[in-house]
Amino acid sequence: MTSEHPFLSHTYRRREEDPKKNKLISTINTLQEFNSTPSLSSIFTPPKMGSTEDDHFQKKHHQPNKTKYMLKLLLIIISTNLLTIYIFTGPLSSTTSPSSADSTTTILLRELNHTQTELTATRSQAANLNRQLQTTNKLVETLVAELIHIQQTPDPTPDSVSDENMSEEVQLATGSHKLPLGTNSRTGIDIMYPSVGGACWKFPEELAQYMDYKVGGECPTDDVFAQKLLMKGCEPLPRRRCRSKSPIGYTDPKPLPESLWSTPSDTSIIWEPYTCKSYKCLIDRKNAPGFYDCKDCFDLNFREKSRWMFDKSLDYGIDKVIATKPKGTIRIGLDIGGGPGTFAARMKERNVTIITSSMNLDGPFNSFIASRGLIPLHLSVSERLPFFDNTLDIVHSMHIMSNWIPDMMLEFTMYDVFRILRPGGLFWLDHFFCFGSQMNSTYVPMLDRVGFKRLRWNVGKKLDKGKDEWYFSALLEKPMT
Repeated sequence: MTSEHPFLSHTYRRREEDPKKNKLISTINTLQEFNSTPSLSSIFTPPKMGSTEDDHFQKKHHQPNKTKYMLKLLLIIISTNLLTIYIFTGPLSSTTSPSSADSTTTILLRELNHTQTELTATRSQAANLNRQLQTTNKLVETLVAELIHIQQTPDPTPDSVSDENMSEEVQLATGSHKLPLGTNSRTGIDIMYPSVGGACWKFPEELAQYMDYKVGGECPTDDVFAQKLLMKGCEPLPRRRCRSKSPIGYTDPKPLPESLWSTPSDTSIIWEPYTCKSYKCLIDRKNAPGFYDCKDCFDLNFREKSRWMFDKSLDYGIDKVIATKPKGTIRIGLDIGGGPGTFAARMKERNVTIITSSMNLDGPFNSFIASRGLIPLHLSVSERLPFFDNTLDIVHSMHIMSNWIPDMMLEFTMYDVFRILRPGGLFWLDHFFCFGSQMNSTYVPMLDRVGFKRLRWNVGKKLDKGKDEWYFSALLEKPMT
């Protein structure tokens, strides 16, 4: 019995185990036999003939074909050798055991399930993105439509309001004016525009009436009409080229500090715009039926005398508020909607200068404030506060800033107060009126958005009403940083 060579036995087993490799080996053997043929070179060598022109022609044209076949043969030999090395140096078996196959199948199934899960999630995300895209498209379409409408609607600007309905005085008071010396190098402008409220052009008839006067003459006594136009948003009003009327028999005011708590003379006021024609009428109005704005505040010997003197719950005392800051650092400020100016009078006694904004709602509030030796400012709550950033030490407001103001306009006002206060400045929000449901849902978040820091906060129910009506008082601080 012939013994079997170990290498051959191993090769034979591999052939039995791997049909693909057996086929490759068979092909390689065939190529190797072809490679070992001794007359290989003679196959591509043409027979020698006589040295005729035909023979020379055949040799010349046969040489490239011979080179081509020789290169192919060389590539075949190299390829077979590489395949032989791969086959006989590869793993002993290319077959996979049943357990390994099962494991591979399990892994593939797991990966397939994972892929399906991710695909489902991706489809869901794609659906959400599609819905958001549709919503965004609708919003963009709406905005584009509004923009087109705005572009197609001419703005009622001073330059465009120059038709026959507008007087020459209106056009002069509201139109542009070229600088006589040309472009100003510091400001970069060569034209000046008067500051006129944008809403003025929504009321052309009222604007024309307000500007109807004799140039250089006496202005009409139209305080009530002018204030209504101002409160409609025509603020500031256009300037006029006429002289305001002076009170008849005007006398000098009383000196400070006596003027702070003295009733002014009746001759200090032009009474024509008001229901009352004297200060006595205004003082007695507190006993009359009906509603009046600041009904008893012209009586300086009544409730005004004790305001802000004591500290209790919603009523903060001035001295305690001032004491929250280092001595002498509360120097200047603003009282928004300060009525007769009593807050400014109390602060004046403590060497603090307060400007009081007020409207003349059936009462000469601005004139009354000035008669007390204080600074009035005829300004509505819708107007931007006329102070530079980070300048005032304190801003106070009682009753006027409440829920009667539209939320968005109120928020703009709060940010404006934040703007004019210096770092560390105080915002004293005094008796802010609202409904209980509004306090936590609207006004507390609003103040937090603006960025004030709370120093004091008190809440109390409005006692003269049975409804869900509340006040809150707050002492707020603009952060130092």
